[in-house]
Amino acid sequence: MEKKTRFSIIYFLIAFLFIMALEYYLFSRTIVTVSYSEFKVLLKENLIDHLVITQGNIEGKFLKGAQDRLITLRKESDEQSKKQLQEIHTFTVVRMDDPDLVKELTEKGINYTAKQEVTWVKTLLSWIVPILIFVAVWVYLLRRMGGAGGGFMAVGKSKAKIYVEGETKLTFEDVAGVEEAEDELKEVIEFLKNPQKFQSLGGKIPKGILLVGPPGTGKTLLARAVAGEAKVAFLSISGSDFVEMFVGVGAARVRDLFSQAEKLAPCIIFIDEIDALGKARGLSPVGGVDEKEQTLTQLLTEMDGFDTKKGVIIMAATNRPEILDPALLRSGRFDRHVLVDRPDIKGREEIFRVHTKKVKLADNVDLRVLASMTPGMVGADIANIVNEAALLAVRKNKDFIEMADFEEAIERVIAGLEKKSRVMNKKEKECVAFHETGHAIVASVLPHADPVRRVSIIPRGIAALGYTIQLPTEDRYLLTKSELLDRMAVMLGGKAAEEIIFGEASTGAKNDLEKATAMAMSMVKAYGMSEKLGPVSFDRSRPLFLETPWSSPKEYSEATSREIDEEVKKILLESLEKANDILTERIEKLKQIAHVLLEREVIDGDELKRLLQE
Repeated sequence: MEKKTRFSIIYFLIAFLFIMALEYYLFSRTIVTVSYSEFKVLLKENLIDHLVITQGNIEGKFLKGAQDRLITLRKESDEQSKKQLQEIHTFTVVRMDDPDLVKELTEKGINYTAKQEVTWVKTLLSWIVPILIFVAVWVYLLRRMGGAGGGFMAVGKSKAKIYVEGETKLTFEDVAGVEEAEDELKEVIEFLKNPQKFQSLGGKIPKGILLVGPPGTGKTLLARAVAGEAKVAFLSISGSDFVEMFVGVGAARVRDLFSQAEKLAPCIIFIDEIDALGKARGLSPVGGVDEKEQTLTQLLTEMDGFDTKKGVIIMAATNRPEILDPALLRSGRFDRHVLVDRPDIKGREEIFRVHTKKVKLADNVDLRVLASMTPGMVGADIANIVNEAALLAVRKNKDFIEMADFEEAIERVIAGLEKKSRVMNKKEKECVAFHETGHAIVASVLPHADPVRRVSIIPRGIAALGYTIQLPTEDRYLLTKSELLDRMAVMLGGKAAEEIIFGEASTGAKNDLEKATAMAMSMVKAYGMSEKLGPVSFDRSRPLFLETPWSSPKEYSEATSREIDEEVKKILLESLEKANDILTERIEKLKQIAHVLLEREVIDGDELKRLLQE
């Protein structure tokens, strides 16, 4: 593509300076300015001739000996200045009010002519030059404000990134772990490829398709893959790109976006993070119509106004569907919701296979094992793990990425970076070792707890002085009361171990207490697992767009609230007592494993099993 030449004020300044320098060096050395007194002396001594008299100046030529006389009058002593005056043959002098000048010229026999000075040209130039400079600066500033996206002058233009046919370079082969979502979207691809097939029976494709799912599950990637499979244009824009500080800009950009889409049809409009644009109306604390509400209203109008027969499909992605405006989700707009959920173990294995295509793997790498080690992780997490493992292998000068690199990368993603520079004193290190050993022993004993993968007292992340990693053997979607109680006992195992060994707990149990309290609160308030309160759910949280600053989600009495707090406290105390009993019975194992952990700093799951079985 040919590069466009852009105007710059710098070019104008360079040209102006060049002309000034040219005038100075070429013209200033061929003519010299003399004073009127010097002019009168040279005139008296007949050393000048061929005068041209204007209204303001007198120009003429030096005769032989005039330069020497001028040097004498000026008392020049510098040899260079003398030499320059010797080379000049023309002079100019500012004319003064001298009524006897013409008479004196006639008496001396000097040739002179009068010249009418054209003043209107100078006057015109005095107006034109400043105007040209002003226009040049204005154009320069406008182009700078314009920038790559059009800037202020294109404030109402859509900021959508347009990928024409073939530019997305993504297909369903580059997407893994979302087979159900792919099956839902294949119908859209078929419509974009062959719309006559649907129109022959009078069927209509859904106008809007909303991709819903947690962050990092691949919603944007899936939308681009649909455009790549259908081989149509793809207009991608974020919900926040519509809103500016100027009123009406968002609505103008919505209109421009749909106008571009009609010209590029068949195509796909993809609005990422639509919750920034489609938040429920009526929540603005300030009276009047909000700018976002105007933009949303325009989007709703445009969706009602265009026909899918033109080959334009609207797709959007969000991880907060509960805050979207109900008018946006009704039939005829975003009426098809496609869930892009967290992948299961099979999906994670496929995602690992996609991201490891371009890296060199060692023979001992088992993608199935890696998938089992990453429960709950999404595609973005897995991509990060593969990249971290590659960086670790390069740092160790390896030719291939080994299984140990992946395990270390998973630990880095879960627990954070190692803080080897963080030095703990002996007492703190012992406290952390017994704390983590308490977690590990309770998790190994209880039947419903996940198996321990690794125990470490190496500080990681911001505040973790040690960590115990548990990995489930399978993906779980439902948990029973006994399983939740066992998990809380594992969480409180560290606090119990500290109290048994040292007689008191430390502040290291803060995070464990927060998680255990939240789980107990959910058991009582949401899941109806309290014997005293019965099968009642008090967790009646409303969608955000129905809440107001004056409404409270709390719909039970103070007495019930007090009973909920007592039940939560009772469950936590029972879980702590359970962990305490387990560790008291195995206090020798607790001390033995803690001392091994102090020596090695890391104990794997297999080694932990062996130590417990001895």
